[in-house]
Amino acid sequence: MGLVAKIQSNPKLKQLVLRMIAPERNPRPRLWVRWFLNPLKHKRGKGAIIRRNSRIDVFPWKKFEIGKWTTIESYCTINNGSGDVILGDRVRVGIGSVIIGPVKMGNGSGLGQHVFVSGFNHGYSDGTRNSSEQALDIRPTVIEEEAHIGANSVVLAGVTIGKRCQVGAGSVVTKDIPPFSVAVGNPARVIKQFNHHTGEWEQVPHKKTLSVH
Repeated sequence: MGLVAKIQSNPKLKQLVLRMIAPERNPRPRLWVRWFLNPLKHKRGKGAIIRRNSRIDVFPWKKFEIGKWTTIESYCTINNGSGDVILGDRVRVGIGSVIIGPVKMGNGSGLGQHVFVSGFNHGYSDGTRNSSEQALDIRPTVIEEEAHIGANSVVLAGVTIGKRCQVGAGSVVTKDIPPFSVAVGNPARVIKQFNHHTGEWEQVPHKKTLSVH
């Protein structure tokens, strides 16, 4: 039996190891983990920048990878406690944004300022218990290459935003957005799509809802 399997099979040993990595009620890795363990575990591409005043709460049991020339701006929070966070090459994470894994961002994609992206929701199926005590509903979120999310937007768990999409500022993305689309609003809806034949962004017609009196 390997060391990891041995730890996982022994509840007391597992609890001890977890407390060594992070305080019991503070989901943030201890200083020794951030300084010595994480640099050995996680991949960081050439020219990648993480601003010093960002909060990078990443743990060794999940992946945290950032590609070449990727920038995580000031006052961002990254957490991979519940799933991998993988940022491709030339990704830009805007000031004050939050990424909670599992989340994957493709090459050339970006977040504006104060964008929230998550790969899980808190479980609440048991109405007799606090949701913080229930299992997480983990659903990976994907932002494909060259897609950009406007400032103050929210991207919910399980969503895929397609290649080269533009999501307007302040949008709440609750479902998949197809590639080469412009989406805005709460909930976000597609208002334009790129026509590869004409080379133009074209309006997407929407049916009007008739009022019944």
